[in-house]
Amino acid sequence: MTTLNTWVSVPENSDFSIYNLPFGIFSKNTEAPKAGIAIGEQIVDLALVSELGLLDVDTGYFKKSTLNDFIALGKNITNKVRLDIQKLLVIENSPLKNHPEVFVLQKDATMHLPVHVGDYTDFYSSIEHATNVGKMFRDPENALLPNWRHIPVGYHGRASSIVVSGTEIRRPMGQVKTNDMKAPVFQASDRLDFELEMGFVVGKSTELGERVSTKNAAEHIFGLVLFNDWSARDIQKWEYVPLGPFLGKSFASSMSPWIVTLEALEPFKVKGPEQEPEVLSYLEYEGDRNYEIQLEVAMSTSTSEDTVISKSNFKYMYWNMMQQLAHHTVNGCNINVGDLMASGTISGKDESSYGSLLEISWGGKKPFELKDGSKRTFIENNDTVTMRGFAEKEGKRVGFGEVTGTILPSK
Repeated sequence: MTTLNTWVSVPENSDFSIYNLPFGIFSKNTEAPKAGIAIGEQIVDLALVSELGLLDVDTGYFKKSTLNDFIALGKNITNKVRLDIQKLLVIENSPLKNHPEVFVLQKDATMHLPVHVGDYTDFYSSIEHATNVGKMFRDPENALLPNWRHIPVGYHGRASSIVVSGTEIRRPMGQVKTNDMKAPVFQASDRLDFELEMGFVVGKSTELGERVSTKNAAEHIFGLVLFNDWSARDIQKWEYVPLGPFLGKSFASSMSPWIVTLEALEPFKVKGPEQEPEVLSYLEYEGDRNYEIQLEVAMSTSTSEDTVISKSNFKYMYWNMMQQLAHHTVNGCNINVGDLMASGTISGKDESSYGSLLEISWGGKKPFELKDGSKRTFIENNDTVTMRGFAEKEGKRVGFGEVTGTILPSK
């Protein structure tokens, strides 16, 4: 990675270094939402930079309330915009030095969902997580279902309830039936959980009947976000047989506001886990296709600061994003710019790296303690869950900021 020095003030260990420059949608005061790039504690207003004649893209693309139309221009253009901004933030005689109005402090801005998500798919691609869940609910000796090592298991989720980081979440109501009940009851979920995930945003559409190969999959991935797929375990347990997740998932999923491009993450590629048995030909791939991204989950209460309860890593994923996209489209299913595909819960190999409370508290049997001395097995009202992620190599950091959400009582 070439060493770059920017004339913009960037705090040490900032997620938004000159090597990152993620895209997002922001607004200030009563202004309409528009596109920006994060650098340090600031946002570069892309519409204003374009109006100065410094970008080869029509200003109108940056004045939209989502990035969908800009992303649809293709990577040749979107990558050039990012690199042009990078150059403007590095060169000594940058014209941006004479235009402080193009910089907005992040603390003064409101962030919005960066894309309109037309369709959302959630995978189940961490072998550690799938094994833990299998041990809890099925035969510990045969924790994985027969198909798990052969296909990237997934389901089609609800796109309308994906919200931007910081959005408060109402505790969901639903049917619950415990093992000792004769009939289900209608109540607020009392086994509310988070799921530590990452999601990728589709950057290139396909036609119905078209397949995407693992070789070409990266062309269809614009970038990545942090993702919290909230989960009501008690509602889910009763409803999911035989058709899978429904109301226990669709009440809300939280997404970080900045999309980190695949190109910014290129230096952090690593080899993935060994896949046994050998996968079918359409799932074969070449090169390093996992990414070493350090992840953490913190919980806080209305009276307590953050307690870090999990440290995991995106590199643990058994099925990588290229395989997920190849599998998703192998039947001819078409994808659209802005579609979101989530990884599934990201768990590591030991208890400190589990990506859900279901695992951390082992189904509610192992309470854990927060900094204020209170104990938890699942999320209580007014608890806040915050996820963070970054990649770092040779002192160069590319991060995602955070995705956070607070649980409000049910209505």
